[in-house]
Amino acid sequence: MDIALALGGGGSRGYAHVGVLRRLEAERFRVRAVAGTSAGGIVACIYAAGYTPDEMEALFAKIDQNKLFALSLNEGPGLLGLSHAAKILEGFLGDRTFADLEIPCSVVAVDIKSGREVILNKGRVVDAILATIAIPGVFPPKFIGDYELVDGAVLDPVPVSVARSLAPRLPVVAVVLSPPVEKPGRIARIPLPVKIPAPIVERITHLRVAQALSVFMQSVDIGQRMITKLRLEADDPEVIIRPDVDEIGLLDKVDIHRMTRLGEKAADKVLPELVRSVSWTRRMGRQLFPAGGVRGKAGRSR
Repeated sequence: MDIALALGGGGSRGYAHVGVLRRLEAERFRVRAVAGTSAGGIVACIYAAGYTPDEMEALFAKIDQNKLFALSLNEGPGLLGLSHAAKILEGFLGDRTFADLEIPCSVVAVDIKSGREVILNKGRVVDAILATIAIPGVFPPKFIGDYELVDGAVLDPVPVSVARSLAPRLPVVAVVLSPPVEKPGRIARIPLPVKIPAPIVERITHLRVAQALSVFMQSVDIGQRMITKLRLEADDPEVIIRPDVDEIGLLDKVDIHRMTRLGEKAADKVLPELVRSVSWTRRMGRQLFPAGGVRGKAGRSR
């Protein structure tokens, strides 16, 4: 059963994507193309490179989240940094380009010079990921060619249209990590790069700059929820999977294993709908890939 995936942004909520992938594979759905924004871009690229969901969960669980966003002196403008994240990604992906990936894959960023969405599917994969996750003002922008790129969620939080362009005849499954707009907002927590005693954390979070960052992060989250709603209405994915991760902040430190379980539970809820959607495309003769026509890593149900 062939599908295309659109993996949405959501910061720390993005680990839930791994659980969604695991459950889909267990039900013998074959992901023939994948597009991702922000955290969804990370998972999309690593999955397209041939990692299984189990391997991704194990790798993510080893990451020291206390150091993940430490700011180094040679980074561009941003309250937090991505140099440590870049090293981790290079450990996963090396110098792979999009041409080296096993299935078609694109990630979305936004060029702040032109104000336009940029679809990245050529060149070095790690560079594209660093662009799609660069939350404006929080992380430094990524320069690629003439572009000054920031987080793709600014314009396209769940890249349904991009996934559809990669596999036009397949149903698109959108994995949405942002809460619905009707839900109340939550207090954004400040990610600290090292372990600090609780009393000191309490004092830091009451500083004006920390409060300003918290307000900014909440505003980003609210804006992305509304943009997500409007884009989903316009792009109309065949199926939406929405993990219950509303209480997780964009930059929270999380239990990786719990997050993947939340992804699995969300996929479980829509399996009947997904089966119906794939069956319909078969009846309409819209299967894009012949049997055995796509490369895939041994062990995947491709």
